[in-house]
Amino acid sequence: MDAAARLPLALFRTIDADPRHWQILALSGLFIFSYSTSSFGAEPSALLFAASGAMLAQTLGTAIINLRASRPLFHGFEVKSALITTLGVTILLRAAAPWIWFAAAFTGIALKFLVRIKGKHVFNPGCIGIVAMMLLLGRDAWVSPGQWGQMPLIAGYALALALAALTLSSAKRLDIALGFLFTVAAILFARAVWLGDPMAIPLHQLSSGSLLIFAFFMITDPRSTPDSRMGRVLFAMAVASLAAWFIIGPNQRGAPLMALAALGLLTPLLDRALPARRFEWPRGMPALEGRRPISTPVSIRPWGTKETPRP
Repeated sequence: MDAAARLPLALFRTIDADPRHWQILALSGLFIFSYSTSSFGAEPSALLFAASGAMLAQTLGTAIINLRASRPLFHGFEVKSALITTLGVTILLRAAAPWIWFAAAFTGIALKFLVRIKGKHVFNPGCIGIVAMMLLLGRDAWVSPGQWGQMPLIAGYALALALAALTLSSAKRLDIALGFLFTVAAILFARAVWLGDPMAIPLHQLSSGSLLIFAFFMITDPRSTPDSRMGRVLFAMAVASLAAWFIIGPNQRGAPLMALAALGLLTPLLDRALPARRFEWPRGMPALEGRRPISTPVSIRPWGTKETPRP
């Protein structure tokens, strides 16, 4: 097989080597879709401000940790984490001023470094950044389900969700996404039956694009969710139940985000009650089949993807 014929397979293997690659592609597609189809969608200026905040926080956090550990200043700098947070904040958050996107991304990444239990960050960076701005700024920061409309299964969404499925399968987090969606659906349909409401009401509530984006890209973060499958299912049901209450009761905008932020501390509790192997992002890129590395210097350690290595 010549080089041109091997290129697609090599490209797929390179992307598939890290589930974050699929997530970045999917979120990038959602950004383009939002910007090109909606007057209330994501804007390039918001992306720029969010990227500045995320990269600044990632740089400062990485440098401080490395200084304390007597390592090279930018050892293990995690640009993928900052980029995913940037895209998540840009896609979901709407704000009255550009600096709010900067502050949301900066806050989310900063809390990833500051709030840790046994080396594992507690809150999803994008989620906690958005929620912090909503709580601190009130009407100046919000999540608008209307920006995505009520028909998420059109071509752009189908592509994004297909990429999301690849992400979740590779990261082994499809269980938490389905657990969340099924629980929310069960609660909303049960309430409609109890009250005698038409089924169009829960169907309308479930057809929000923002809800699907949250389920496939936010609650599924492997680094801030329980390690065991049972723990993830319980966590998903708890977040879904609180989110459904926010939707039914106070009609809170950004209900899933609020629920995930409020229940973030459940993760270390479930990890302690139901211990399992901790998820780690892949280290480095695997060599292509049949190709041997040219050399492996023993004096140089490859750059890892984990900010704080386990002692």
